[in-house]
Amino acid sequence: MRKELEYTVPSQRPSRPAAVPAPPIPGPPRHRSAPSLRDRARYWVDRTVVKGMTTVAGWLALVCLAVVAPASALLVWTDSRSPDTVQGKVATVWRTVGQTLRLGGEVGPPLRVLLSVLLALVSLLYVSTLVGLVSTAITDRLTELQRGQSTVVERGHSLVLGWSEQTPTLVAELLAAHAERRNSAVVVLADRDKLDMERELRAALTAVGGRRVRLLCRRGRPADPAALARVSPAAAGAVVVLPPDTPEADTQVVKTLLALRAVVGDASPVRVVAAVRQTRYVATARLAAGPGAVVLDVDGIAARTLVQCVLEPGLSRVLEDLLDFAGAELHVHRVPGLGGRTFAELRAACADGCVVGLVRPDGSPLLNPPPQTALGPGDAVVVLAADETPPTWTAPPAAPLPPPSPAQPATADDMRAVPRRVFVLGWNRRGPEIVDGLARNGWEAVREKTLPALDPAHRVLVLGGPDGHPDPDEHTLVTLLRLGAAERESGRRSPTIAELTDAQHRPLAPAGPHTDLVVGGRLVGLLMAQVSQTVELAAAFDELFSPTGNAVRLRPATDYVAAGTEAPFATLVEAAGRQGATALGYRPGDSRIPLLNPPKTGTRRWSHEDTLIVVARAGTLQPQEGPAGPADTPILPRDGAEGAGTDQPTRQR
Repeated sequence: MRKELEYTVPSQRPSRPAAVPAPPIPGPPRHRSAPSLRDRARYWVDRTVVKGMTTVAGWLALVCLAVVAPASALLVWTDSRSPDTVQGKVATVWRTVGQTLRLGGEVGPPLRVLLSVLLALVSLLYVSTLVGLVSTAITDRLTELQRGQSTVVERGHSLVLGWSEQTPTLVAELLAAHAERRNSAVVVLADRDKLDMERELRAALTAVGGRRVRLLCRRGRPADPAALARVSPAAAGAVVVLPPDTPEADTQVVKTLLALRAVVGDASPVRVVAAVRQTRYVATARLAAGPGAVVLDVDGIAARTLVQCVLEPGLSRVLEDLLDFAGAELHVHRVPGLGGRTFAELRAACADGCVVGLVRPDGSPLLNPPPQTALGPGDAVVVLAADETPPTWTAPPAAPLPPPSPAQPATADDMRAVPRRVFVLGWNRRGPEIVDGLARNGWEAVREKTLPALDPAHRVLVLGGPDGHPDPDEHTLVTLLRLGAAERESGRRSPTIAELTDAQHRPLAPAGPHTDLVVGGRLVGLLMAQVSQTVELAAAFDELFSPTGNAVRLRPATDYVAAGTEAPFATLVEAAGRQGATALGYRPGDSRIPLLNPPKTGTRRWSHEDTLIVVARAGTLQPQEGPAGPADTPILPRDGAEGAGTDQPTRQR
């Protein structure tokens, strides 16, 4: 019989990827360490707390008894004055526990003890409820104050309605204007968190010291009459309405103005200064605000300012210094005893200010009038001075020696021969109005999609946008970077005027000494602050912001005195007056900072690099006459002004 061999075949494991661990071998579970006593206690507390207030109160009472009762017994048994008997010691312990936990502590029959405990619990419930109610009331009141829901009881305060990019600038200027007054306040009403508003405006309050003036922020919709009534608009010295940063900003301004009239009434109107972003809403806003209100056209101001800065590079900083309350600003004074004096005599007699013009009794301004214009009854004098204090008037001094005759200014034929071209980079809704204003001053605007060849004879205008972009300044910043790189490569540069909407982006802008940054929102805020404090200046600023007529101009100082002449500023004031201009200050050749209303005494050597800041008529040729376009529309429109106009065609390549 054949014997079969037995072979043991070794088991083969299936191949597995190295990254996949082998499955665990079945068997008894591994021993895990038991949770600690501390973990068990925490787990028990967590389960107890979620069961409700009754369970928590019961356990709290037991824990208190577990601590108070032994401690009271220890105090009694270690006191030599305690009773000798055990019953007396127990009664003393009970009294100590009752006094500690406010449970009455009565001794005697059980019923008496239970009644004392019941009364103590009722008293405890009453006191606890009363404390809770008082705490809740105080908390609600504090919350209401933190949310800005309380009523403002002020008189003569400046009231700002709405929040936009102009709000910090506007509030800072109003605080500076109120800093010299006693018991004054600036109130802001906007649909924002009160703490957030105070945090953003804290820097402005710190700058003015915060001692004489109060900054009050309240939360609410400016178009809500109930919210408006809380900030006392009828008692305000001035009300400023700002367009919010929303697509329906102008309609919100109209609603706010209607709500303001509903709260204040037409019997005793207040001084109202409002702003709308688009020109087509100006007439509607004026109807909603009522007679006497001033409505600013934000787009119109920005367009006119950009046109002026193209005509006069470096003008934006001068306008900012003229509009803010730091340093010298415009004031209107009615000084008795000056009637009959001519404008030339007033200009020479003002020792610590610069006389700019007159205001007629009907409120119409007369800036830079002819020297022989006399001050009539009821006329006021517009003076550039450091504060509201009336300037010092002296007897008309002897006229200074006439300066050497400067070179004759360019004629209209010479201006036609000078190539005047502006390359426009970027586009927004203000573009047509800007191009129209440039054309009326003899400049050709060429829209470029790429960087043009830089030429010192031409200028570059960078517009923000496009419209609807969440950050309109993004295009401006990028374009300035590219222009800087092109200047370094070519070694040539063109005077550049760049538009910014947010003042916080100014430090980020790569701007050189030949770049003029125009922050439209800041200029609008400064202008609103000035007009809110002196409404008579509204028409004066309307004329000063016009590219045509009397406006702020930058002229070489050597147009009025010979280079190298040592003379005081008063001499240049007289020399400018003889050429039909009113001097406001000067900008040294080695600085970009203008000096408005400098001291008239003290001599300095004037050079070709010095620039005189004057109010004068444009010396440019007006290329076309005809119906007023957007550039001729006042930024402070009068009743019935719709602000519409035709777009000026531009060359585009």
